[in-house]
Amino acid sequence: MKRLPVILDLETKHTFREYSEPGQLGITVAAIYDYTGQENSIFTESEINKIFPILEKASYIIGFNINSFDLPVLQSYYSGKIGDLPTFDILDDIKNKLGRRLALNDVIAATLGKKKSGHGLMAIDLYKEGRIEELKKYCLDDVLLTKELFEYGVKTGEIFYLDHAGKKSIKADWKKYLESSEGNDISLTLPF
Repeated sequence: MKRLPVILDLETKHTFREYSEPGQLGITVAAIYDYTGQENSIFTESEINKIFPILEKASYIIGFNINSFDLPVLQSYYSGKIGDLPTFDILDDIKNKLGRRLALNDVIAATLGKKKSGHGLMAIDLYKEGRIEELKKYCLDDVLLTKELFEYGVKTGEIFYLDHAGKKSIKADWKKYLESSEGNDISLTLPF
């Protein structure tokens, strides 16, 4: 049986230099790729409540640095405990395996041969300048690159990064986030 996760990314109005608490950063836009309908969606701050039913139904919320950034920022907009929703954070997986963080752009470049269309501080500038369509495109680009990275890891069992010695592999045992195991792990028989 196939699992139906959601890939998530969001952009904020402020940086951690301005506010120390994630809930104070404010959301400008959030973008998702929903495997259920195999479609992208973008939400502005005024539409953010529409994202929660989608996230609640997802088998997993997948992203890059979502446990430390995106979900804590979303929490101030959500009435429940967003941390109770099942997640798979690609950056957390990398940190657990390497003992350090890597930038999304570096992993995408080494793995996919692509680059992000910008960076988080640029996204704040786009918001302040009222360039909302460009901001939406940037956020959605990040979601689609994260999706491509995730699917590459699922398909090949590894992703890559560069260090002083060249291209290095990171094991990506991620199939379990897209495909469930065959059969049912629960015994449906009673011992008589």
